[in-house]
Order: sequence, then C-alpha cells, then structure tokens
Amino acid sequence: MLAGLRPASLALALALSLVTDCGSALHVRHDASPVTLPFARQFNETGVTKLLEIDRARVKSFKKGSRVAPNLFQASDAANLPATNQAVDYVATVTIGNPGRNFSLLIDTGSSNTWVGSRPLVNPFLPSLSTGLLQNVVNVEYGSGFVTGVEVTDRLTLPNGPTIEGQSIGTALLSGGFSDVDGILGLGPVGLTCGTLLLGDSCIPTVTDNAFSQGLIPQRLVSFSFEPTSTLDNTNGELTFGGTDPSKFIGDLHFVPITSTAPASQFVGIDQSITFGSPTGQTILGTTSGITDTGTTLLLIASDAFATYQTLTGGVLDSATGLLKITPDQFANLKSIFFNIGGTSFEFTPNAQIWPRALNSAIGGTPGNIYLVINDIGSPSGSGLDFIDGMTFLERFYYVFDSGNNRVGFANTPFTHATTN
Repeated sequence: MLAGLRPASLALALALSLVTDCGSALHVRHDASPVTLPFARQFNETGVTKLLEIDRARVKSFKKGSRVAPNLFQASDAANLPATNQAVDYVATVTIGNPGRNFSLLIDTGSSNTWVGSRPLVNPFLPSLSTGLLQNVVNVEYGSGFVTGVEVTDRLTLPNGPTIEGQSIGTALLSGGFSDVDGILGLGPVGLTCGTLLLGDSCIPTVTDNAFSQGLIPQRLVSFSFEPTSTLDNTNGELTFGGTDPSKFIGDLHFVPITSTAPASQFVGIDQSITFGSPTGQTILGTTSGITDTGTTLLLIASDAFATYQTLTGGVLDSATGLLKITPDQFANLKSIFFNIGGTSFEFTPNAQIWPRALNSAIGGTPGNIYLVINDIGSPSGSGLDFIDGMTFLERFYYVFDSGNNRVGFANTPFTHATTN
C-alpha cells in the first residue's frame, strides 16, 4: 500500500503540472519588531524505549547530511516505525490559509520544511482558493518520520503577529510518525530544503527567511526560551522570530559560528567539549562537532563518551527504559557536567541530568526511579556528528539560531540551576 500511494502522489502532481515561482520579496522594514509565540511540551505516552529509538533514528537521518528522501517509490526507514512515534513534541500553533485555520506544528531546528496535513481526518488542510497555489511535489525524510505531499504557497499567520504572504507549505498526501501534531514548523538552515522538491533542485525559503525578506521581523534569526516542567502538556516555552528577549536570560548571550565539520555543518551544528565536575575536569567528550536540535528529546553523545559518563556516574542500563538508572545515593553525589562552547562553559547540573521524576510513568519508567537523560548516540566519536544537544539540554538555556549571521547563541536563564526534576 505504501509503495502504491507514493507514485499516486507523483501522478497527481505531474498531472496538475503547475510549477510556479515563489514570487519576489517585499522591501525590508527597518522598524519591524520581533514576534513571540508560546509553545508547549506535549507527551504522547509511547514509552522511553520508543523515545530512544526515535532519537537514534533521527541521528541516522542527520548523518546523511540532508533531509532528502530516497525517492517516492521507496519506503523509508521511518515507514517501519509505529504511526504514533513522537514521544515528546514541542508544539506551536500557527494559522494557515484565507480564511485561516489553526494548526499545531512541531517546532524543529533539525529540519526546515514547513508542512501540514498529518491528521487529515482530525484537522484537514485545503489551500486557499484565493491565495493557495500549487508549486511542486515535496518529499522529506526525518528518520523518525516522513512526508510526501504537494507543495503550495499560502498565507501563514503567527499568533498575535504578522501574516507572511506566499509562504511555501507542504500539504501531506502521505506521512508517518506525526499523528499527534498537524505537521512541522521547520526552523533549521534553508539548505536542508534543497532537493526536497521533485521538480527542479531549488531550495524553499523558510518561515524565518520569508518573515525577514517581507520586512515583518528585523533580523533573520529565531530564539527559544524554555522552562523545565514536571507536568504533562505544559506551555513552557516561547519562540521569538527576529530578535531575542533579554527578560528571559541572565548575563550575556555567547555566540559561536556554525561548525565547518560535516555533516553537523548542514544543521544547527556547533563545536563543543564536555567535562565532568568542572570546566577543566575529567574529559567526557573532547572538542568535536555535533548539533543542537529541538526535535530530539534526549542528550546524545558518542559511544566512547557515553561509556566514560556511565563509569563516572555509576549508572546502570535499565532494561525497561534503555536509560541509565542511578540510586538516590549516587544522585546525591552526582557532579555537574560542563559544556565548553566557544570559550564559555555552561553548567549542566545534577538535577538537569535526570528525567523529571514526576513524569517517569509518562515515558515508561517506574515511579521513584532516577533516570539520566544522557545516552548513547550509537557510534564512536570522530563521525563529524558526535553529539546532539536535544531538548533536555536546551530547556536549561536560552538558545538562538541566527541564520542571518550563520551562528548559534546560548545564555543562562533563571532555570539553568532549577531543581524541577
């Protein structure tokens, strides 16, 4: 059935064969202001073993260095995952079309295509008669999911914010792995969209790109503010297009360039080292390249680094979850680890290293157990992608992807040293 549907989507698009240009951008308005929208952490109770499987599936797709799916006739690895396979989503709501309809989209810096339609029976999307215009066929691989559909241009409105005209949006004909959200809000580098369209090899301007080029935001960047939480389905974050919110962080923002090491360089990639106990303590992971990713939940490090971390913490693999488990005494003696990024050290406290204990049952764990959120990426260091700083890391810091200047920024927040977990 899968193999039959993908050629069907191809035939549909080729029959319509209305490939158009995205249109010219408006002049930049220098008086534009940043736009902020809330997002929520949403749990889908699929179990943390599933969560680890999903995160590692994303790793496999990252190491390809692109989001281009093999072809429309070949089932992806993601097609073999269950339909509900996003254990933790970070979701923002946007309005698409004219008249508009609200869609809950997973915010993802690990991809750049924006698309809707993963739940056609729950929240269907039909392009606007006045503004929707068929462009192409889109096909994107996520490792933990995929989408094949028709690319259209339409209006996209940010909550309490401006309307982006002529935004290129995928509308799914077939998708897998995203049944608890309506699609994805792709916030990564625009290069990840290149090659995802069937007809031609052009790239697709992202929501951030178009908001900037149309003068709706003052800078081509997006920033994230998080708050660790111990409750389910909690609105615990804010996403700001075009600027930063100094009320959300402490001290200075520290920026580093996107790494030049492939394949991490294709994503929101950085260079960092990790030490135990202090910025100059025992090395867990030497200076190497990896990525920051809002679409990955855990903090994954190279297999040799993970072995060192396991020895230092005394953690044992828990057969029910696949995560390291430590005893209360081990937790009492657990030391901070330090992420050394561009000459600045960011402390990741003992409390930050554990899964929120109040949410153990939500991810398949045992109430009262203490699980560590740092896990094995599945390959030794030296691959060009030796870590993923996922959401369990990013929740403790203010995080900026400045695509206009090809750099990434971090700062401490009031929650860096929180004891929420």
